[in-house]
Amino acid sequence: MTRVVLALAAVACVAAAVVWVRATIARRAVSSRLAAEQSDPDLWRLAAADERRDLLLSVTFVAGACVLGLMLLSDSTGQVPVVTAAALAVPAAMTLAGRKRIEEGTRLAGGRSEVEQRAREVLTQDELAPLQWAARLAPSSLPDLPGFEIGQAYQPGSGAMAGDFYDVFAVDDHRVAAVIGDVTGHGIEPSITALQAKYLLRAFLLQFRDPGQALEQLNTQMSELERGEEFISLCVLVFDTDAETLRYASAGHPAAFVWHSREVRPLGATGPLLMLDPRGNYHSREISWDLDDVVVMYTDGLAEARNGDALFGEDGVASMIRRDPTASPDVLTKGLLEAARDFAGGPIADDVAVLVLRRS
Repeated sequence: MTRVVLALAAVACVAAAVVWVRATIARRAVSSRLAAEQSDPDLWRLAAADERRDLLLSVTFVAGACVLGLMLLSDSTGQVPVVTAAALAVPAAMTLAGRKRIEEGTRLAGGRSEVEQRAREVLTQDELAPLQWAARLAPSSLPDLPGFEIGQAYQPGSGAMAGDFYDVFAVDDHRVAAVIGDVTGHGIEPSITALQAKYLLRAFLLQFRDPGQALEQLNTQMSELERGEEFISLCVLVFDTDAETLRYASAGHPAAFVWHSREVRPLGATGPLLMLDPRGNYHSREISWDLDDVVVMYTDGLAEARNGDALFGEDGVASMIRRDPTASPDVLTKGLLEAARDFAGGPIADDVAVLVLRRS
């Protein structure tokens, strides 16, 4: 009778060992894949822990089968072999009874790791997407254009998604365009509108020499989108290094300022906000653009930095330019932001973009 008990228990241990060895192999495949894909370390550690647990169970039942086999070969009798057989047979039987659940759990674990990895990738993309989007609207680096020193800054008021944008690019061999704009509202929708406006305007400035005409074409195209309460303020400057002129047009944007002939001069609006009137008229004006002249462009968040009921305002911007117009564009850009923050007594609540160019 003892030999029968030992034999049955040994067979049960062998069968249980087979179940757990198969589970270990499957777990190993999952942990190896996660390691090869350089996935999240937490996911890899969880898969490796599951693999070690299943391996331990496999070794336990293999060892149990070996012990029972030795008892059979030695023709052991008595109470000890029976107790040993029972102690090993019970968990082995439980393994066999739950074999399908173990296999299902192993299969689901592999699928779960893939789902969790994809979920983490989605979360990472969600975190990076606003920053990458903002980098397209207001890039931290601009092209190196001969004859120009450029400084820029972008500071979102809340979150990374905003409607502020700027752009600087060569129109042809002797003309350079600088653009700054702001779409009303916050979040993804204004950011989409801003990106559309930025790159459509690029195309129109390459097509039309007059920035006013480019704004008219942009207004016509953007008005067709019917975005409800969305409007765009925008200022565009075109520098002609051969003619030494600056031609500008502004769609309801806060006045840019030029340091020219030892004076600070505002460049006011030459037409209404974009998307306000599909038939709006826009014209341009032209001034001289001499060596060491400076132009400062910004969005309304800078001028509307608030201290109680008082605003930093266009006067605050002009005052900062007059304080040191010979400062480098980078220094002047940082100085404007710091002055507005100091005036407000803390962080600026609204989105702010600043663009400064000097002819060098």
